[in-house]
Order: sequence, then structure tokens, then C-alpha cells
Amino acid sequence: MRLIIDEQTKKSLSDRIYDSNRIDPKYYQRYDVKRGLRNADGTGVVAGITNICNVHGYVMNEGEKQNIDGELYYRGYSINDIVDSIEKDGRFGFEEVAYLLLMGELPSVEQLRSFNTALSLNRELPDGFFEDMMLKAPSRDIMNKLARSILALYSYDESPETKTPEDELMTAISIIAKLPVIVASAYQVKRRFYEGKTMYLHQVRPEETTAEALLSLLRFDRNFTYEEARLLDLMLMLHAEHGGGNNSAFACRVLTSSGTDPYSAYSAAIGALKGPRHGGANIKVLEQLDYLKANIRDWNDEGEIRDMLRKILLKEAGDRSGLIHGMGHAVYTISDPRAVILKREARKLAEGTPYEDELRLLEAVERNTGEIFTEVTGNEKTLCANVDMYSGICYRMLRIPDELATALFATARIAGWSAHRIEERLTGARIIRPAYKAVEKPRKYTPLAKRG
Repeated sequence: MRLIIDEQTKKSLSDRIYDSNRIDPKYYQRYDVKRGLRNADGTGVVAGITNICNVHGYVMNEGEKQNIDGELYYRGYSINDIVDSIEKDGRFGFEEVAYLLLMGELPSVEQLRSFNTALSLNRELPDGFFEDMMLKAPSRDIMNKLARSILALYSYDESPETKTPEDELMTAISIIAKLPVIVASAYQVKRRFYEGKTMYLHQVRPEETTAEALLSLLRFDRNFTYEEARLLDLMLMLHAEHGGGNNSAFACRVLTSSGTDPYSAYSAAIGALKGPRHGGANIKVLEQLDYLKANIRDWNDEGEIRDMLRKILLKEAGDRSGLIHGMGHAVYTISDPRAVILKREARKLAEGTPYEDELRLLEAVERNTGEIFTEVTGNEKTLCANVDMYSGICYRMLRIPDELATALFATARIAGWSAHRIEERLTGARIIRPAYKAVEKPRKYTPLAKRG
């Protein structure tokens, strides 16, 4: 329950909190502080070594940053090669990607079959878990419920603090398997308690892949097409991992470095992913798309679109943040390979549907943002569409509610988090503890009775 206070007290508290927490910007320059663990040229501060993933968007040429087309590698394999091979075979690929991230090598046919069986056997939630942890404690936000559910699984583990490599792997497989069920269950409970709608609770089908299970559990009639399941499977593959420096993976590694249990580390990663500057950006893109649809009269008028983008950047329109959501990335410059792949697949599914016009509107935003950004800000930074630009519309075409967009991101990314936790456990030698420079001067303590 929130503390109830009057507006005058609230304003006074706000002013005092702001004053006591404000840092003069000059200190960041004086002490060469890498804000956001970023160097002055936007590159990330090197904080670790990993074999899991390489996110490549630029090269350093004679000390200068040189932009290149984005590249993404899982354990040394190009995401483009992985996707192309799986699409050529006409099969599902998320499970293969999860195995690759966890084990470090591509699985054989028999190894992949065994891995799929392990996922199938671990899909069901523990006895009493749904009633005690979900039905009795509904949440308006699916991501918060995911984090709480992961923490709750600790109580159902007979040896949650055991951290041998085999135990870590088994825990990871168990959570990867259960997340689709947790997502679907959390959504159904939310519908009932906060929207007054009927819950549809289905039994798990052991033969279904992760993508098939998600669609099957979320839809009241359990019906979906092969093409729909393949698109969702592709999205899970693209979201499965993105390097040790991304905010949620780093959060997972930070907690892991303290020696804590896997459930605590994974719930922290989910909390990080929820933020609108990270995985939650996919929902912000959908909100932005709806705003553009409602406020641009002619979606084919490039001039009108450019005028709107200019207003958004000037904080005169949209959510007044001054951000064009879905554009720009911490590493990618010319292109985000995930966005390139998703846009290509979105075009196929959108063809001949009302979503075709919406997709063209998003493409116009992508095409014009860079030039308008430079015009408004004077910054010539190269901006490309990131994966969030096109993931949201793909979810909508799959008839998946907007509020589940970030939760499905987490359902995929748990594979990458698990790989990073295991790597940190086995190779990290010290607790992660960056330094913060204290700038507050010493003050003489004043007894309580003498304070004004």
C-alpha cells in the first residue's frame, strides 16, 4: 500500500530528494567517469571476456571508430548462417540455439533429441506452484510475475544452493522449459483478476517445441499455423543471446559473481530486461506506432512523417521523451542483423493484410530518422533500426498481446543468461565491483536535538 501524503508534502519531499541526490555534471569530466560504462566515443568499457557471443557493429581503425554492417555470432557461428540453415531445412531452431549457447557446440541429431526430451520432461510446473505462487498473487505486470516466479522456484528445488556445473545445467534446462508455461499462466491470471475475463488453462503437450508451446498455451482454441510457429521460433532464436555486456546479461553475471544462487541471478536479469531502455523498448515501439497511426493523416506522405519525427525529437509529440523508439543501438551502427532478418520475415507475413501499411510506416521511420536526428541535434551519429523496431509488429501479426512482448523476449533470453551464469561461475575469479568516486565532503555530525 502506498503512503498517502498531501501535495505540499509530496513537493517538499521531491525537492529534498532531488537536492540530496544531484551530482554536478562537472565531476564526471573531472574524474573521467565512464557513465553507463561507456567510453567517450560510445564504445563499451571492457569488463570481461566471453566465449558465448560476439556483437559486432564497428571496428577501430587507427584509433578511430569505423562503422560496419552489424554482425552477431553465437559461439562463433553467424546468426545469419544459423537462421539460413534452419529455414532451409524447414525446422524449428530455438532449441538448437539454446543447446549451442549452453554446451558450446552444435548438437548432433541424437544430442538435440535428448535435449528436446529434457525440455519436455521439465515443462510442467511443480505441484501446487500455480495455485500458491500465481493464482493467489496475481500481478498487473507479466515481467514482475516472471521474476517472482523464478525466485519462487527456489523453494521447490531440493538443493538450490548446489552449484556444480551439472547442477547449474539442470537448473538452466528446467527454467528454460518452464518459462513458456509461466508466461501463459501469468497472462491468464492477469486477465481474470484485472480484466474480468475468462482464464484458458491448457495441459502441456510434450511433443511441442518452445514456440509451439507458447502459441498453444496462449490461444483459447490452441490452434496455430506452421508458419506462425516458425516466425515465433525465429524471434526466439534472434532474442536468445546478445553478449555479456548487455544490461540483463551483465546483471546476471554481477549477481553470479557474488556467489548467489541461480534463481536470484535469473530473476535479476528479468528485472533488468523489463526496463524500457532494454527489453521493454519493444512495448515502447508499439506505443509509438499507435501514436503515429493516430496522428499522421497520410501514412504514405514522407514529408508528414518527417515532420512528426522532428516533433518527437523536440519533445513536442509522442511520449515527450525525445526518443524515437526502435532506432539506435549501443553497438550496432549501420545495421542490426536481427532487425534485418525480422523485417524480411515480417514482410512475408504482412503481405496482403492490414499490417502491410503499418510495416511500411515503420520502414519510413527507419528510413528518415537518421537525417532528422542529425538535423535536430547536430549529432552525426549513425543510427540504425534495432530489433525492437520490428519485433512488436511481428507479435501483433501472431495475435500475441502487446503486454507479452517483453516476456517472450525473456523466454528466449534465459538461454543466454544461463550460458553467462555458467561461464561466470567457472571462470570469474572475483566479485564484480566497479568503483564510484565519492564527492561529498565530510560534515560534522549534529545531535538530533540541535537539528532544525
